[in-house]
Amino acid sequence: MRDILIIVSDMNPSFVYLASQSPRRAELLAQLGVAHQLLLADETEDAESLELVRGAEAPATYVQRVTKLKLGAAIERAKHRNLWTSADASPILCADTTVAMGRSIFGKPDGIRAAGQMLEALSGKTHRVLTSVGMAWCSGTRVKTSFALSESRVTFAKLSKVQIESYIATGESFGKAGSYGVQGKAAAFIASISGSYSGIMGLPLHETAVLLKMAKFL
Repeated sequence: MRDILIIVSDMNPSFVYLASQSPRRAELLAQLGVAHQLLLADETEDAESLELVRGAEAPATYVQRVTKLKLGAAIERAKHRNLWTSADASPILCADTTVAMGRSIFGKPDGIRAAGQMLEALSGKTHRVLTSVGMAWCSGTRVKTSFALSESRVTFAKLSKVQIESYIATGESFGKAGSYGVQGKAAAFIASISGSYSGIMGLPLHETAVLLKMAKFL
């Protein structure tokens, strides 16, 4: 990473940079009363490549590694855009979510067939949803980072082929790990949840609040 010039200031940041295009994460930040501005990749960055799975990577290892890569890329993005030039620079928040069955990682489906295969695999079974959160902030002349991991369990009722096809037709499957969104129509499929509902949505609020306190934002 390039060196960064820190100008000391007595002001506190009034918002967080959210390095995610997920509207659900933006909504959850708002639920905490946290103002944010988006810090998204431009056409010069290959953001999708950060989410590639490496071999037989364990789900928890995968989601934490991807979050660290995303946060590192966001820090560089902020520096390049001259957004981090003082000690009161706003902290950067990013996250990554994956669905897992055993050691199998269910990412975002790349089409109807993949979405159907994932939902068939989840039907009538319990799976894990892992969300890793990363935070970067300025402390004096230093840049600090911290991470947290949320793990929840979701049990699906047995789904018929018609239910799966009808759900995929809504378009909700796409852009979501595991091919479903807990806050949408798929809620009708969920028999039970153990863990963090907000974590399943994509941003565990308890863990996020802890990181915001560490960054002296809350």
